[in-house]
Amino acid sequence: MNVRRLIPTATLAGAVALAATALTACSGAAGAAGGKDGRLDVTASFYPMQFLAEQIGKDHVKVDTLTKPGVEPHDLEITPKQTAQLAESDVVLYLKTLQPAVDKAVAQSGVKNIVDAATLTKLEAHGTSGHDHDHTAEEGHPAEGAADGHDHDHSHGEAGEDPHVWLDPVKYAEIAKGVGAALEKADPDHAADYEKNTGELVAKLGALDTEFKDGLKNTASKTFITTHSAFGYLAERYGLDQEGISGVDPESEPSPARMKELQTIAKKDNVTTVFFETLASDKTAKTLATDTGLKTDVLDPLEGITDKSQGADYFEVMRANLKNLQKALGNK
Repeated sequence: MNVRRLIPTATLAGAVALAATALTACSGAAGAAGGKDGRLDVTASFYPMQFLAEQIGKDHVKVDTLTKPGVEPHDLEITPKQTAQLAESDVVLYLKTLQPAVDKAVAQSGVKNIVDAATLTKLEAHGTSGHDHDHTAEEGHPAEGAADGHDHDHSHGEAGEDPHVWLDPVKYAEIAKGVGAALEKADPDHAADYEKNTGELVAKLGALDTEFKDGLKNTASKTFITTHSAFGYLAERYGLDQEGISGVDPESEPSPARMKELQTIAKKDNVTTVFFETLASDKTAKTLATDTGLKTDVLDPLEGITDKSQGADYFEVMRANLKNLQKALGNK
């Protein structure tokens, strides 16, 4: 079972400082740096980054997102119009390794104020399976699960890090602090407002963390099966085991051996439900559920908000995820 890994205070403080110092101050007053209406033009790569910018920037920012509602972020291709939009932005907020097309466009954009959320918290490697991972290993040791026999090649980045950090409220709060510091640096005239808004958002994320901690501590089962291995950080934070049908790429096809293995795991760990998501096909989940006599339900990785989402914003969808996990895992 996964064990919560604590983030040293010094590491968090360093991440926030890094976000602030990494940005070059805009020339002149904030109004000169912003758009025609005096607001900062912020381009966010996808919904979790857009949400942070909107919550922290509020009336002082104009936020556009590269990934429109209903588009699977992993598959995004950048249009010439979006490339031009990037170049004209005051601040670009993205999560490196999640969207290769965005990484390339950002690198070529020439924008001075670029915030990579992956630098604001510690990324970790999470494979297809949550079992047999030694999450008590000391910092700096090789990634967990290297010898457990599962295929871990669906991860992102050179080091195989899992980019889905926003699904852990604690890590998302760390990123929020870094984004807040970045906006303060880019628009010092409104720094006090950004600091206040960041504090309010971090407090809400702290309350959400408590809800998850309390809501998942006495479940009958600790294992959940999902089509998209996006919930490794959430599982680790709250002592659960994620068993992914595919890897972190929701469109990758599982092997027959993996499907058979999941049937065995479902029986052994009293799994009741196979989760699928709103932006990807539920075909594989339904196939496994039919073969094992399990139910299906939604666990939303929050990569985008659509009419099919189980809520209007990050907090509503996360609370819907919590309820669905509680229902699937049962209470002791």
